[in-house]
Amino acid sequence: MTGARVIRPAPRPDADRVLICLSYSGGGTAKFRSWAAATPDHVEVAAVCYPGREGRFTEPFARNWDELLDDVMTAIRPLTDQRPYVLFGHSLGGWVAFDAALRLVRSGARHPSALVVSACEAPVDWHLRQSRTPHPDDSDEALLSWMRRVGQLSPLVLAEPDLREIAVDLLRADMRVSRSYRHRPGDLVTVPVQVLHAAHDPAVSAEAAGRWRLVADGPIQIEELPGEHFYTDAVWATLPEQIAALAPAPATPI
Repeated sequence: MTGARVIRPAPRPDADRVLICLSYSGGGTAKFRSWAAATPDHVEVAAVCYPGREGRFTEPFARNWDELLDDVMTAIRPLTDQRPYVLFGHSLGGWVAFDAALRLVRSGARHPSALVVSACEAPVDWHLRQSRTPHPDDSDEALLSWMRRVGQLSPLVLAEPDLREIAVDLLRADMRVSRSYRHRPGDLVTVPVQVLHAAHDPAVSAEAAGRWRLVADGPIQIEELPGEHFYTDAVWATLPEQIAALAPAPATPI
C-alpha cells in the first residue's frame, strides 16, 4: 500500500484557496508542514510528496523528468478543480512548479492564481545544472557535506547513519531527474510570477533569479531575502508571508 501523494498539515476544507508546495532535491514535505501555522485560515497548505520518500518510501524514485511530472500532475489535479490555488516550488520544486503550470494551462484546467519560485535558476538555464555542484556522481560524503552547508539536513538526520544514507540516496536520485529536464523554446507562463532568492545563495545569484523574466509572459516580481539556499530559519518559517500572491483576491477562473 502506498502513502499519500499530498499532505495537508492542517486540513481546511472551507479555505478559499490552496498553497501547493513542491519540494527541492532530496526533500519531502517536512519543511512545509509548519507553514500551516503561518498562513491565514482562508489558505490551506498542501505539500506534494514525490515517490521514494516518507509515506511513499517503498515506491521507486522517478527515473526522469516526465515520470516525476506525471506523478506530480496526478497529485495536484484534484487540488485545482474546486478552489483557486498558488503553485510554490523551492529549488528543484521551482522547475516542477513551472512545468506543472504550463501543463495545467495547456490542458484547460483552472489556471494557478500565481507561480512562486524560490532559490531556483530560470528554466532557460537548464544546461547550467549539468555541470553545477553538487553532482549526482559525487561521493556520499561530498553530498552530505553540501547538505550540511546549505542547511538541508536536521540534526536528527545527521546523527543517524541510516537516515544519512537515505538522505544521500534521495538527493542523488532527484539530481539525476533534474538533469533530465529540458526547457523548450517558447515555454512561457502567462500567470503572475513571484521569484524569491537569497542574498548569499551560492547556486542562484540575483542575476540568475532575474532571468526568470525570460519565461514570464505576464507580471513578475523578484524579491531578495536574507540567508543562503534555504534562507534563514526565521525567514523560512514565515515564508508564506513573503508570497504576495496570497494577498490578492483569487483570480477569476479561466
